[in-house]
Amino acid sequence: MNIRDGQYTMTIYQKIRDGQYKESVQMLTAILDTYPTSRAALSLLGYCHFYQQEFDAAAEYYGRLVQLFPEYEDYRLYYSQALYQACRYEEAMKETSQIDNPEYAARVTKLQAAIKYGQEDLAGAKSMVEQCPSDDPDTTINHACLLFKDERYDEACSKFTHAQQVVGYMPHLSYNIALCHYKLKHYAPALKAIADIIQQGIQQYPELSVGMTTEGLEVRSVGNTLTLHETALVEAFNLKAAVEYQLKNFDSAREALTDMPPRLEEELDAVTLHNQAIMNMDEKASDGFQKLQYLLMQNPFPPETFGNLLLLYCKYEYYDLAADVLAENADLTYRYLTPYLYDFLDAVITEQTSIEEAYRKFDEISTKHTEQLRKLTKQVQDARAKQDEASIKRALNEYEESLERYIPVLMAQAKIYWDLENYPQVEKIFRKSVEFCSDSDVWKLNVAHVLFMQENKFKEATGFYEPIVKKHYDNILDVSAIVLANLCVSYIMTSQNEEAEELMRKIEKEEESLAFEDPEKKIFHLCIVNLVIGTLYCGKGNYEFGISRVIKSLEPYQKKLGTDTWYYAKRCFLSLFEMLAKNMITVNDKTLDECIQFLENCEAFGKNIKTTIEAPLAETNLHPGKNTVTYESRLLRALFMEYMMN
Repeated sequence: MNIRDGQYTMTIYQKIRDGQYKESVQMLTAILDTYPTSRAALSLLGYCHFYQQEFDAAAEYYGRLVQLFPEYEDYRLYYSQALYQACRYEEAMKETSQIDNPEYAARVTKLQAAIKYGQEDLAGAKSMVEQCPSDDPDTTINHACLLFKDERYDEACSKFTHAQQVVGYMPHLSYNIALCHYKLKHYAPALKAIADIIQQGIQQYPELSVGMTTEGLEVRSVGNTLTLHETALVEAFNLKAAVEYQLKNFDSAREALTDMPPRLEEELDAVTLHNQAIMNMDEKASDGFQKLQYLLMQNPFPPETFGNLLLLYCKYEYYDLAADVLAENADLTYRYLTPYLYDFLDAVITEQTSIEEAYRKFDEISTKHTEQLRKLTKQVQDARAKQDEASIKRALNEYEESLERYIPVLMAQAKIYWDLENYPQVEKIFRKSVEFCSDSDVWKLNVAHVLFMQENKFKEATGFYEPIVKKHYDNILDVSAIVLANLCVSYIMTSQNEEAEELMRKIEKEEESLAFEDPEKKIFHLCIVNLVIGTLYCGKGNYEFGISRVIKSLEPYQKKLGTDTWYYAKRCFLSLFEMLAKNMITVNDKTLDECIQFLENCEAFGKNIKTTIEAPLAETNLHPGKNTVTYESRLLRALFMEYMMN
């Protein structure tokens, strides 16, 4: 091999033109081993790594070119750009300051503005942007970016739109417009702009295999090429996922992430990793925590990572881990947590050592929010009096955002007494918040639950459950199964048996329709309703009817037997056995035979159903053979058979 071999050199150039950067890097590295100061090889290696978005590697080769050939200022500019893209801002700024050629002045100023922006020095970035020509579309775009950073999303959107009218369609400009709409909660125009980006990407770059992964086709990684970056497809799909997530369309959100051009996990960008972690947390919590922990060690990482990791630690009750992360990352606390979120997390963590102190902290936060909500209510009223539509819209948005922050505080405060089973005190807390929360479905649902748990306010609970169910009556399976079950019990306890039966018939009809469309899908709504009713009768001492209801609820077993349904069913059987063993009740032989038959069926169908779902970060101590419905149902059956023999 010889660098002067024209055929070999042409082969490398052809591979680069064809986008075969990895193969080109291998060939160029081999040349560099023989000719370590080859300007062509170093330059092409920097170029290939830059196009693969491997900016640290690109910076290494351009840095060597700067040292070997300082007279070529092109290399210093490329070196600065690679350092900037690698988020090595101080080094990048230092290199740009050494470029004296007037021909590069405009490009250097733009790059320095971008560096200041990356360092979050907005005043410095603005100063640099103002030195750029006012008729340059890039100047308009940079001004828009500064407005966006200042949370002036309407103005930013206008400038991005104006720039697009001047320069024509550009994927990243369309993405920025969509992002502004997203921040303004204008989801329809955001999705339209995203759809345009995706459509353009599919038409112009079919080789990027958009949507192939979702369709179940085996496709190769497209890599992190500059072409992929220029299409803005990754950014568009991530934003689409975020919009769908905000709209509670969780399946669509996950689908958006799998629709994007396929890449290997080690090639994924930080935002995609973050979104994968958040949107798959319910099914892959352990994997989600690993991704967020990994991101926290990277520079940079998505700003939301820090707060989301802490909130998820608290959600899964890893309070010590949350406290450790807060203590070890004081610098991140001030950068990435709002005062509200910090105070909220502090109160949640404090609850583990002092309930009284936690309640006091929640009360302080709650008081601040109620004062703010009253002020915003006054602003809405004033805007309506002036009939100023823009002011009304702005005031309502601020009120809704403030309410969204208040409700989690209220729920966390109420949870303290809920865990103590002091339901009257929980109700008292909710009644104090009725002024602001009466239209909130979350608030109404939790009020319904606390009334239901008091066992003497079923009529009042019905009044809160009914509107929630009726709101989704045409798609009743969208309602949580426990809400439907509690409403049925409330009907029964207030002698509204016909209403309970009608609701159960509606659920059964919907389940049958869904089963026809997807015979393999497990649907638990009617099962859980019957389980709760059966549990109610068992709790009242009517075990024969209650147990028969529980048994019926799990038929057919292959579709109804699951971790949660088994948990609630076995509680009834354990309660029955305890009462029998203590000779506190008697049941007829038919009921005992039905119990044995039921447990045999559970044993047969429960081999692959876990009885306990391990915590995502916990060490597994339970033997896998014992963590099955089959094992537990066999134990229960043995107990009942022993009782019958005696």
